[in-house]
Amino acid sequence: MEYVYAALILNETDEEINEDNVTAVLEAAGVDVEESRVKALVAALEDVDIEEAIDTAAAAPAAGAAGAAAGGSADEAEADDGDDEADEEEAADEAAADDDDDDEGDSGEGLGELFG
Repeated sequence: MEYVYAALILNETDEEINEDNVTAVLEAAGVDVEESRVKALVAALEDVDIEEAIDTAAAAPAAGAAGAAAGGSADEAEADDGDDEADEEEAADEAAADDDDDDEGDSGEGLGELFG
């Protein structure tokens, strides 16, 4: 993660994101720098517009929240694809809970009549 942060710092200060600059930022932060990771990061960011990527990432949580509000997230969809037995047990538990709720509702009607 430090490597990405170094690239973000360089981008924010309008410095070129190259191996020497990334290495200098990491060393200044006290990180044991791995040259292969620096090379991979610089190569990966070569054709990336970092400002656009940041804007896209900032918009992503809002889209995820809208999806969750509309009926669930991808994580929930994956969870729904899980074990059918677990789903059946869950449905049975919910049905039992609904039956308990119905019983409580019936007893409440009688109390209302007592107190007027």
